[in-house]
Amino acid sequence: MIKLIASDIDGTLVADGESRLNPEYYDVILALRKKGIQFAAASGRQWASIEQLFEPIKEKIFYLSDNGSYVGCHGRNLFIHPIERSLAEQLILDMRATEGIEIVVNGPDYCYVETQNEELIDWMVNGYKFRVKRVDDLTKIGDQITKISAYKDHGVQEAAGPIKDQYESRLKIAMAGEMWMDCVAQGVNKGEAIRTLQESLNILPEETMAFGD
Repeated sequence: MIKLIASDIDGTLVADGESRLNPEYYDVILALRKKGIQFAAASGRQWASIEQLFEPIKEKIFYLSDNGSYVGCHGRNLFIHPIERSLAEQLILDMRATEGIEIVVNGPDYCYVETQNEELIDWMVNGYKFRVKRVDDLTKIGDQITKISAYKDHGVQEAAGPIKDQYESRLKIAMAGEMWMDCVAQGVNKGEAIRTLQESLNILPEETMAFGD
């Protein structure tokens, strides 16, 4: 019997970057809940963005956000897998020295940026519905760091390629389309986040379904 369904968001439930979900999904998830089946949304997005998408049923689902480095539900941070602090700070410094990219640092509850690129901030806040704080120095934020992303409006793989080569033995690095390169702690991914949720709910792999693009 299936007890847990996990689904990717961008490219699966919505087009990349969309902030509206087909409301029919709400009814489907509520019907699943009545049958004792849990639902988890797995995404590279911040949990606040996931919560906004599922607003009418936000108390009925789990969030597997920041590429699996955060597992939570409405009002509760359940499991957080941060990047080791000194490694995170060195990565930020190296990204800062790389021409043409912007840096976004995720903590459990906020995205932090140094950028003066108002268009990027507006897209993050009003497009993705992220909770964003602008700071003077990303290496000085007093928060756990769950994900560090390099952003470029196109060609991020070429611009940030040397960073990927330098850090891929110490971090889990994924290219998300033409604009984002996401870095999380080694061993962290959506699959491991699903495993963490399975173990906490006593759900077996054979009792789980997953959907993605």
